[in-house]
Amino acid sequence: MTGHMVAGIDGTAARSGRVGALSTAADQELFRRMRQIADVVLVGAETVRRERYGPVRLSEQARAARAQLGRPPIPPVAVVSRSLDLDWSAPLFTRPEARTYVVTCAGADPARIADAEAVATVVVAGDERVDPARALAALAGLGHRVVLCEGGPRWLGELVAAERLDELCLTVTPVIGGDPLPVCVNPPGNDVTPFRLHHAMIEEDGTMFLRYQHRGGQDG
Repeated sequence: MTGHMVAGIDGTAARSGRVGALSTAADQELFRRMRQIADVVLVGAETVRRERYGPVRLSEQARAARAQLGRPPIPPVAVVSRSLDLDWSAPLFTRPEARTYVVTCAGADPARIADAEAVATVVVAGDERVDPARALAALAGLGHRVVLCEGGPRWLGELVAAERLDELCLTVTPVIGGDPLPVCVNPPGNDVTPFRLHHAMIEEDGTMFLRYQHRGGQDG
């Protein structure tokens, strides 16, 4: 379970509500490569709404690389939502090459669950809230073991609190100024979670790539 996030050097994780404004060409290349090896792209509903998420698109070269790994051409997106307050007419649900998953809980509005089932594969993982461990177990049961989480900060915080985040790939871009939104929002009452720096690299444009692993994880 890998998270990929981007932030400016002041720690802000968005500008004008969107992450894309903080990204660089080098970060976009890493973004594409990480999607290339993922079984599924996991993302919170708030990020889907804010970033206007669409289906995953990959080049023919990336598709060929996935084929060599025995993977289908495109990884599906799995949207995590308790409220199911999503635009079901958006391309993510109406025009995906790989059918989108919606991960929710049993306590969600039955009418909204029915709406979701019309355009996506619904995965129930929890009773009154989405449980990270049950969500990942359900996706693994569907054959998706290499999970890439692209946010948002609150869902990433839930994964960390549940000790389900094995590593975090953090891109730090050379900009200051943005929305007061951190990379990870720690749930109330959750203790500090230790990670260790596994790899670091700096691009010519000043973009820095940091790969952190959970202290309980293994080298990869």
